Amino acid sequence: MISAHLTVGPRARIGAIDRRLFGGFVEHLGRHIYDGIYEPGHPTADADGFRQDVIDLVQELGVTTIRYPGGNFVSGFRWEDSVGPREQRPRRLDLAWHSTETNEVGLHEFSAWLDKVGSELMLAVNLGTRGVAEALDLLEYANIPGGTTTSELRRSNGRDEPFAVRMWCLGNEMDGPWQLGHRSADDYGKLAAQTASAMRQLDPGIQLVVCGSSGRGMSTFGSWERTVLAHSYDDVDYISCHAYYAEKDGDRAGFLASGVDMDLFIEEVVAAADEVRDARRAEKRIEISFDEWNIWYLDRYHDEDKATGIENWPIAPRILEDNYSVLDAVVFGSLMISLLKHADRVTSASLAQLVNVIAPIMTEPGGAAWRQTTFFPFATTSRLARGEALRLELDVPSYPTAQYGDVPLVDAVATRDEESGAAAVFLVNRSLTDAVAVTVDAAAIGASSVVAAHSLTDADLDARNTREQPDRVGLTPNSSAAISAGRLTIELPPVSWTAVELTLGG
Repeated sequence: MISAHLTVGPRARIGAIDRRLFGGFVEHLGRHIYDGIYEPGHPTADADGFRQDVIDLVQELGVTTIRYPGGNFVSGFRWEDSVGPREQRPRRLDLAWHSTETNEVGLHEFSAWLDKVGSELMLAVNLGTRGVAEALDLLEYANIPGGTTTSELRRSNGRDEPFAVRMWCLGNEMDGPWQLGHRSADDYGKLAAQTASAMRQLDPGIQLVVCGSSGRGMSTFGSWERTVLAHSYDDVDYISCHAYYAEKDGDRAGFLASGVDMDLFIEEVVAAADEVRDARRAEKRIEISFDEWNIWYLDRYHDEDKATGIENWPIAPRILEDNYSVLDAVVFGSLMISLLKHADRVTSASLAQLVNVIAPIMTEPGGAAWRQTTFFPFATTSRLARGEALRLELDVPSYPTAQYGDVPLVDAVATRDEESGAAAVFLVNRSLTDAVAVTVDAAAIGASSVVAAHSLTDADLDARNTREQPDRVGLTPNSSAAISAGRLTIELPPVSWTAVELTLGG
């Protein structure tokens, strides 16, 4: 059996884990809102029309902050459409996803849903087809207690207290040619800086996210970040990263190494941001909001019977409903390890998305809701990863990949929470064929005993949960985990993600 040794070095502390790292993303796209979180005729629907079975699963998932309402959708969105009496709200064409938006669920309704699931609202403003004035109007509507026309409109619409939204995204993927209102880095940077400066004049306490690159493979990656931040550095707090991964051409070894790409993406964006900081001799440090990430088989979307034509604009069509395998979930779990490994700079992240659309939760109209395979790494990591993240030095064999060169067979990160007396280790075994016997320096973490260990693995890497078999895949106890003489030992099955829950102290 392959052996791996993980040690805790003198500079192991990465940083405090911000709970916003376990955020989500809800966009008006496909069946995410309608037939997803909202279905008034469903047997579990509450008085507001929200599915209670979905609320229960979102709570179990442990999502903290939720980015809304997009996504590509936001670049054509008029926020005024989503407030006021429902019967008076306009129906609009959504050009991003070629569908009709009824605006039946808007800002007030979505905020009420967030109260039910216990998550915080993160709003995106439209800088694709709109600008500074409209962003200010939305901020005033959301955050000013009253006494102005716009804030009083909110109160007349049934919300006396402000929404008090703290985190705001300045548009979405403005580097992408697919985006309504796509701009050059120079043009977007100027607009973002103007909007950010104006919004801060209205509410100095907000945090602002400027658009970074839509992916590490964009031709403008790097130069986009430097140009945008050269304009907006003084006025924003975060720059965004977006990344999606999928198995391509049967290259499972390369797919399992996706975390390497995420690591490089984060580190290169940090380097670009710090380059701008150094040039400006600024004291402030820009953080990373990885506010879209997931496994997404985007190429499959082009083969679907998606709506086209000037007369065909469906409501809540079934699109982007990827069904995730065990292999997908293991890679997904490794991406969460990468986020934790950069907790010093990635202090906000949003899993894209939550329900039905490339989501950990699936539903059927009038029927069941169930957990996809990716549900389990997210829920477990959100529950266990508290306090601070710790870097683990790896002594482990590597394997070759076409895209990333030699990659360690095992990746891992530890967390420690002195306040609760708990710790955890998260590990992924990328080997397609071999189990790995891992030894971890538990004494250096401060861990004294194993509470529980669970692995996500299966002999069939293509196994997945479906409407017919909703519980086919789940976490299984890993009974090999034990601590002796200050060393944690555990066996990792081939192609597996594992979480070990530990107790601190003597």
